[in-house]
Formats: sequence, C-alpha cells, structure tokens
Amino acid sequence: MLGRDMISDRFTLSGQVVVYPGDCIDLLKTVPNETIQLVVTSPPYNIGKEYEKRLKLENYLAQQASVIRECVRVLSPRGSICWQVGNYVESGAIIPLDTILYPVFSELGLKMRNRIIWHFEHGLHCTNRFSGRYETIIWFTKTDDYTFNLDPVRVPQKYPGKKHFKGPNAGQYSGNPLGKNPSDMWIIPNVKSNHVEKTEHPCQFPVELIERLVLSMTDDGDWVLDPFLGTGTSIIAAVKHGRRGAGAEIIPKYVELATNRISQAMTGKLRTRPMNKPVYDPSQTGNKLTLSPWQERGKIEQPVLLEKQEEYATDEDS
Repeated sequence: MLGRDMISDRFTLSGQVVVYPGDCIDLLKTVPNETIQLVVTSPPYNIGKEYEKRLKLENYLAQQASVIRECVRVLSPRGSICWQVGNYVESGAIIPLDTILYPVFSELGLKMRNRIIWHFEHGLHCTNRFSGRYETIIWFTKTDDYTFNLDPVRVPQKYPGKKHFKGPNAGQYSGNPLGKNPSDMWIIPNVKSNHVEKTEHPCQFPVELIERLVLSMTDDGDWVLDPFLGTGTSIIAAVKHGRRGAGAEIIPKYVELATNRISQAMTGKLRTRPMNKPVYDPSQTGNKLTLSPWQERGKIEQPVLLEKQEEYATDEDS
C-alpha cells in the first residue's frame, strides 16, 4: 500500500509521516531543535482511561511539564503549540487543566495567543452539576513573529450583504468576501457513536478541529507533531493539507489504528467530516424524536426559550 509505505517509525527531516510506537519523550529526543512548526495534541486528562495511569495531580503536572519542555525545544521560532484539554475531576470537584498548565508554558517563555473554546452538544449527563459541553485549546507561540494564516479558515458571515452606511466607504460591502474570523468559540461536533470518524478509541477528537489549526498556523511542507497521537487525527489533518506529520503512541492497538487511518488519508480513502459543514439540527429535518411525549400528553411542557432563542432574537440582539 503506497500510503503505508511512506509511514516511518523513526523521525528524519527528509521523512513525510512518522508514527512512533512508544513514549513521546523518546520520539522527541530524536527531533532536532526548532524543526516543528506546530505541536498540537490532546493529552491524557488523568481520569483513568485505559491508556493512562491515574496520578496524583502534582505528578501529572510534572509529567506534562517534561513533555511540554521538549516540545518547546523542537518548536520553530515562528511555530505554535496548541494543547487541547478538558477537566480533571477529583472527589466530585472539577479542575480545569488549562488553568493549571498555563504556568508551565509561561515559565518556558511562551505567550498565549488564544484560549479557544470548543463547544459540542453530546456527552455525559450530570445530575449534581451542569453537564460539561466544552473543552479548551490553549494556543501559545514561541515569539511575536509567528505564522498565522486567517484566510484559509474564515467562516461564512452572518450578514454578508451588509454595507458601510457612512464615511468614505459608504455603500460598499463591509465584510471580507472570503468570510469572517471564526473567533475563539468553535462549535464542532465531537466524535460520538454516529460520527463518520468514530473508532474504538474512547477519547477521539475530530479531524476538522485540527484542520483549522493546521491551516492557520502552518504552511505547505511544515512539520506537525502530536506527542499523544491516539488515532492519528493530527497527522491526518496535516497530510490532508500538504504538511508532514509525526506522533507517538504507546498502546499497540492504537498504533495500528492510527497507521491504518493515516494511510487511508494519504490515499484519499479516509472518510472525515468536512470542515465548516453545518451542525446537524434534528428539528430542521423533521426528526420525530424532537417531539416531547410529555408535551403531547399535556403533562409537562419542557422549556424551549433558550433552545430556540433564534425565534425570539431581534436584529438589535444580534
């Protein structure tokens, strides 16, 4: 298979794709200084998944710091690091991992450019607190002279026909013809059972989430590295757009899974959810499951104001 033949298990500057079957520190030690344009990953959250050993919080932070330190060493002066994290839960209390990891990056001289909120609509239903429906991507750069390409990741404007109403540009369209800045609040479906990208991995993030980072923070031929590779999503996003990718994974079955998915992506056979595809709205498709059985029976009318706020919004609200 052509795609698989191009995947190496060792890092070389002349390579295209690296899937290292082992600890990420061992991979990082083989990467020369300042050669990686984008480090992007979703590390273990220290919540006891099959691929991690639950540690005391201070030990977890020390382990993360050792990885981050090596990632900073290999990062290009114009490069970026994006760490996608959620919450650590201890005795029923949540601890946002981005808040306790921020000092690690700051002490290494990196500057935060954005704290991106990734919102999704599916997950566990909590009974003693509000259900969590977001995670964060903390984006850092090594210098003030960093790569940022906005045009490839612009999204449709709300009012593309809006015009300037005064001044020298009066009567001209006020928006960018390519679309608007996607902001730091991204609504992208997470990978659950009916998602086209779903595999057996319990914590898989969507390709389109990483595509937006790859397109905006790298150029053609640049290296993208994921120290906690999982199912290979970061490398998939990289090779889809002409970049090179490297990553490490310690679980053998996920090494094989990632290798197969990356190979399919390299040959154009991997199915992924397209970037900027509208989020599925079951109420707009006539799905009968959106009808409340309690409301039909006249027993309980579930609140709909916040769920259907567009019906109540005015132009002034927008």
